[in-house]
Amino acid sequence: MTVPALLEAREAPPAWVTLFPMVYERESLRNVQGYLPGKQPLAEQRVVKLNTNENPYPPCAAVMEALARVPADALRRYPPPLADEFRVAAARIHDLVPDQVIAVNGGDELLRLAISTFVEPGHPIGVFEPSYSLYPVLASLQGSPVYALPLASDWSVPDDAAEALNAARVPLTFLVNPHAPSGTLLPVAEVARLAAALDGVLLVDEAYVDFVDPDRAHDATMLVRRFRNVLLLRTLSKGYSLAGLRFGYGLGDVGLITPMLTKTRDSYNVDAVAQRLATVALEHRDEAGRTWQSVRAERARMTASLGGLGFDVASSQSNFVLVTVPPASGQAQTIERALEARGVLVRYFDQPRLRDKLRITIGTPEENDALLAALRTS
Repeated sequence: MTVPALLEAREAPPAWVTLFPMVYERESLRNVQGYLPGKQPLAEQRVVKLNTNENPYPPCAAVMEALARVPADALRRYPPPLADEFRVAAARIHDLVPDQVIAVNGGDELLRLAISTFVEPGHPIGVFEPSYSLYPVLASLQGSPVYALPLASDWSVPDDAAEALNAARVPLTFLVNPHAPSGTLLPVAEVARLAAALDGVLLVDEAYVDFVDPDRAHDATMLVRRFRNVLLLRTLSKGYSLAGLRFGYGLGDVGLITPMLTKTRDSYNVDAVAQRLATVALEHRDEAGRTWQSVRAERARMTASLGGLGFDVASSQSNFVLVTVPPASGQAQTIERALEARGVLVRYFDQPRLRDKLRITIGTPEENDALLAALRTS
């Protein structure tokens, strides 16, 4: 039979195939709900995008210049497998040694690596609720139950958290700090108390740490030098305006980093272009820092402006704010849809403790003004 005839034959499967489709995925995955990212508009759509916590400002000029200078051989050859140049740069900035650094394909890869490295299939993974919704998805992929502890009303970690996690024999716990989706910051001293009391590994997800006010003097890297069970997640997606690059890194004790580097990490997990640009971005972090300050200034303005419109705004140390919708304004999801109809995207979460709230990314002054104007006319 000719190839066209074979293709034609394949276009008309027997009726029983349609009625009884084959299912090849693992049985444990059939009821798993995958991660649902924020809405991404089409390239031709003109919207004010305040729903996925991207930095509203472009990467620094040095990064764009490095991108233009990428040689052809960087694409033809395999990249450095361990991203050594980046690891040296990150270690220098954080006052660590390169063996305490791992480069990853976006911060999400570090989450997956931590699970596959430190959690036996079927053992529980600890999370604090509400939190980043990818955590339970990754736990499901490992066949692990989620041991969830509710945060206090002020989004802080309960005093008995470590005792509860140890009693449940949790080998790995995720803590996002600054917290998402509220933006509140847990002081380093409190994170240290939790780490000291835990039997398992504590992964502190610091995706938004670049936007913390400088007067907080918040530096969790001291935990890496003090504790063998602390793993810090950093990303260039937010603070460095490189979400499209998909580059993150982890900081931790050599005993945590080594098995991920040598056993569970994918070979050549970070591409050559990403390694080059990420290294340049770190080396020019002062330029990125100017965007962090602009975001902080707008965060303060938006907190006041949204409060003036009747929204209760959680104190945020991130590049977004979480607002509670006043009853007189209607339901949060209704407002989200009304804003979208006006070309403004914000984030609504259909889950406990968040259904009366909206998460709003801090944009440029012009984008923020557009949001405020849309809210006033909603």
